[in-house]
Amino acid sequence: MTKEQLISQIKAKKSFLCVGLDVDLDKIPAHLLETEDPIFEFNKAIIDATHDVTVAYKPNTAFYEAYGLKGWKSLVRTIDYLNENYPEIFTIADAKRGDIGNTSTRYAAAFFNDIKFDSVTVAPYMGSDSVEPFLAFENKFTIMLALTSNKGGLDFQLLKDQDGVTLYENVLKTSLEWKNNENLMYVVGATRPEYFQKIRNIVPDHFLLVPGVGAQGGDLQGVCQYGLNSDIGLLVNSSRGIIYASSEQDFAQKARLKAVELQQEMLGILEKKGF
Repeated sequence: MTKEQLISQIKAKKSFLCVGLDVDLDKIPAHLLETEDPIFEFNKAIIDATHDVTVAYKPNTAFYEAYGLKGWKSLVRTIDYLNENYPEIFTIADAKRGDIGNTSTRYAAAFFNDIKFDSVTVAPYMGSDSVEPFLAFENKFTIMLALTSNKGGLDFQLLKDQDGVTLYENVLKTSLEWKNNENLMYVVGATRPEYFQKIRNIVPDHFLLVPGVGAQGGDLQGVCQYGLNSDIGLLVNSSRGIIYASSEQDFAQKARLKAVELQQEMLGILEKKGF
């Protein structure tokens, strides 16, 4: 998928909603546990119910790896289903990989070539040679952690150097010097909306993946105030608040209601901004 195709889909659906497919067998409806592949059946139902108001799906791979080979097969089936039935949807492997060059190349090949995700999240702690192997893949995107919404993110990300520049700012600025940096997107937590203006000053044209809206308490209006750019430039993720809206037979319908609720709020914001 190209950036232009993603933007086109966002404008067509009047939505920049990303749904996180973080499947916990202890939380999905009990009747699905009787099926051969409950994780896939859950994902399929959620996707079929929400795809028209959603532009991206983001499985966190830990929720699949935790179930061993069976879980990994469920993940592959989910992405195959999306690619075959809803090819306009942007897919994100929330894997947070990052290692020395040869290893990163293998990680990238696994997610981009084998499973055929459109993007993967990476951690930048090991620097350019751990991220550039991901960036080398044409029409694939590398979504780099920048300013996260978790409490522990404050341990390092807001530390300042002798010039008063925070670590996350230095990470953003340095990444713009890497090869194929046009294939970068950045993770910025919704619970840190006050930082979006500063972030947009550094990376005005890149997409931001924004987790934390919904169950984590992030504010969509605050995110959009400074996060939107001329291409919209946001993918706002909600996971638990949508997929676990119900644990009964009507789980997919209730998930759709929550997704539509967020999409309508996004529509109102886009109209006010003149999109």
